[in-house]
Amino acid sequence: MTVNEDTLMYWQRLLACAERLPATTGLEDWYAALLATLGEGVTPFELALLGGRLAQTPGLAFLAGYQGALRALWPSAPWTLGALCVTENRSVRPADMQVRLEGLSLSGRKDFVTAADASDWLLVAARSELPGASPQVALCVTYNGAPGVRVDVLPPLSLMPDVSHGRLYLEAAQCERLPGDGWDAYAKPFRTLEDLHVLTALLAWLYGVAGDNAWPQPLKLRVLALLGSCAEVARQGANEPATHLLLAGVFEQFNHLRGEIDSAMAAGEPHWQDLWKRDNSLLEIARAARDKRLQNALATL
Repeated sequence: MTVNEDTLMYWQRLLACAERLPATTGLEDWYAALLATLGEGVTPFELALLGGRLAQTPGLAFLAGYQGALRALWPSAPWTLGALCVTENRSVRPADMQVRLEGLSLSGRKDFVTAADASDWLLVAARSELPGASPQVALCVTYNGAPGVRVDVLPPLSLMPDVSHGRLYLEAAQCERLPGDGWDAYAKPFRTLEDLHVLTALLAWLYGVAGDNAWPQPLKLRVLALLGSCAEVARQGANEPATHLLLAGVFEQFNHLRGEIDSAMAAGEPHWQDLWKRDNSLLEIARAARDKRLQNALATL
């Protein structure tokens, strides 16, 4: 039996890591420093895992997981910061989308885009059907600062204030259309990919905090075991019902540990406790969608 050296390497890097990257004033600078530290050829899962471990805050861990999820979705994505732009008027339903694709030109508005101002490239979900036809979604890539592309930064949120959000305005912005159905091949599976990679990054951040604050060894090992479970889920197809079931199991295990994690945080340095109190609900944002995917998966299986 042979050991996958690449896989062994990223686990060794996680376990041996003793430092974090400094939190810079700009997300672009922090992300560039992260990529320089990780080196070339890093996989989306490694980006989430090691990025979370190197992050100073849950927000920066989230950013690493989010970027890992984007690259799992679109393997040929540039290695600069990117963002997925779907939400309009608090809805992600195709029927509610007003952004339109005409030829290779995008027009409309996206209302809540993670790190929009810091992102180099933007994946935009847009309606593309002929008049009178059922809603059809295309996914297109355009670039921040290009003609017809404007981002307005929104006020910081109380949750993860170090990660900005913006409103995207498109006015006949030139784009490239990605192959495949924009909803089934991209927007829909991204929800699962984001949940997985953000959970991975947050668990890696917690593992680092555990080492700095002398958490009980059994708790540290259980956090590490959850990361191993995330690695296995990352090997599965994002649209598979079994994947949704496995991921739900990992989240259930994490929720079961929350009481111990909260107690360990309360007994450690106030700095980490304050960050955890501020940002620990970030995984609750998509809980309803996860529960729905689980029920659909159980019905299918």
